Amino acid sequence: MDELSADAKFEQYVLPEIEVMLRVARSLTRNRADAEDLVQDTLVRAYKAIDRFDGRFPRAWLLTILRNTNINRNRRRRPELLRDPDTQLERVVAEPEDADALRPDRFIDFELDAALEDALATLTEPFAQVVELVDIDGLAYAEAAEVLDVPIGTVMSRLHRARKKLRDQLRDAGAAPAFGDTGRSS
Repeated sequence: MDELSADAKFEQYVLPEIEVMLRVARSLTRNRADAEDLVQDTLVRAYKAIDRFDGRFPRAWLLTILRNTNINRNRRRRPELLRDPDTQLERVVAEPEDADALRPDRFIDFELDAALEDALATLTEPFAQVVELVDIDGLAYAEAAEVLDVPIGTVMSRLHRARKKLRDQLRDAGAAPAFGDTGRSS
């Protein structure tokens, strides 16, 4: 059996995972530019290590490199003293202008998104990360566990507790029906 070249291995195992890596990096960094830089650093490290990769579980291998790269990058940085309060506003303002923006239900979507964003903001970091990785980025529990370097049971527990808190907050904000409320009148 022919041994694949480093370039062929990179193309076969790494390139198909770039979108997933970008989503996970965005969840970890909460900033598009930082996420792109993190993925770029991860790709360089993966390329350098591709000859040692056995070809099994490329996504887990890459997400481990991504997580470790993120940890190393954060160790080198000074802690943020102040967060930029305009970040959330920029996200709302930066929505693309298109015909979809004129839909009558667009306002309702925006209100629900705002309520969900507010509810997500109340979650502590471990709970917010697991919601973003599993519910937003679509990772499997095992993949999220690998990214966060925690057991799969911890991911499941955090996700259950985070979803419950989000549900309760959305209900309290009037953005979700109360449990058991079918919306039908008697």
